[in-house]
Amino acid sequence: MEGEEGPGADMESLIRRLRLHRPAPSPYEPSDAVAPAPSAGAGELFRPQRAAVLVCLFRGATGELRVILTKRSSSLSTHSGEVALPGGKAEEGDADDAATALRESKEEIGLDPALVTIVTYLEHFLSKHLLVVVPVIGILSDIQAFKPVLNVAEVDEIFDVPLEMFLKDENRTSDELEWMGQPFTLHHFTYQKGDEKYIIWGLTAGILIHAASVVYQRQPDFPEKRAQFNLPKYSKECCSMPSSGPVKH
Repeated sequence: MEGEEGPGADMESLIRRLRLHRPAPSPYEPSDAVAPAPSAGAGELFRPQRAAVLVCLFRGATGELRVILTKRSSSLSTHSGEVALPGGKAEEGDADDAATALRESKEEIGLDPALVTIVTYLEHFLSKHLLVVVPVIGILSDIQAFKPVLNVAEVDEIFDVPLEMFLKDENRTSDELEWMGQPFTLHHFTYQKGDEKYIIWGLTAGILIHAASVVYQRQPDFPEKRAQFNLPKYSKECCSMPSSGPVKH
């Protein structure tokens, strides 16, 4: 990302450039074609739910771009204790995907939407529970104005990491898996902060690899191998992605 890496670099130029980004068309949008009537016993047509996450970027003390992450509450019924981007499922009152990501970020970590400049959306991802997830990139120009307030029912911790780490083949492992007939790579990144070790993996790692590629305008130093999955036609055909979770230390 030439011209964007030194301390005091112009965040406005980054905002202008990212606003020009146009994501690839989503492979998970509902078809405009009239769906055929389901055959007897096929069940209901599958309609995936939508969610959005906020890739919130800011300048660190030495000028590097960093991204805000959370560690989900250990008491949650799903993804407990995992590292995640702020975000969640869309609700009826949300105007768009950015509104979903900002609302959820305020609920989870107390991030005031007024502090965030939304600059672009990224290509859609499919979660292991068949949620269509829209990554929303936002710029937090004044990190000092952000005073985190954690929703302890949902979040145990908030921390940040360098965005560029998701382009480097360091502190990274991977698993080769298959889902719905498509081979794909599940990436795991390790981040050490003092005595605490965080494992950033799965959907979150995949989104951040793609976000870093867009922001830094280069491919990662390793094969990404991201697959485009075919959504099931009927609800009865749904199956969760096979999981290869982080190694416990």
